[in-house]
Amino acid sequence: MKKTFELTHPKIKVARMVEAVKHEIKKYLKRERNKPLPEDAGYWDFDCRFGPTEIEASSLHVTEINKQIDKAEADGLTSFYVEILARPGKRKSPQ
Repeated sequence: MKKTFELTHPKIKVARMVEAVKHEIKKYLKRERNKPLPEDAGYWDFDCRFGPTEIEASSLHVTEINKQIDKAEADGLTSFYVEILARPGKRKSPQ
């Protein structure tokens, strides 16, 4: 998912738009996690980027996305860019 989300709408308040964005991201993550894993993979890992624009986006962990969305709302941003790319991850064996 590579998408710029707009938080402005003539009839919908910003708080509802933020909830809708969080819900859409949650649905995307669930859909990606339910895809079949490759043979050598143990789980789905995600490479994430977030920022006001695609150029200014920086890397972050998937668990930090909601915090960044809340921060963008508090800062008064009218839009922001989110990139989430799924990749298979391997579990490390205990030694």
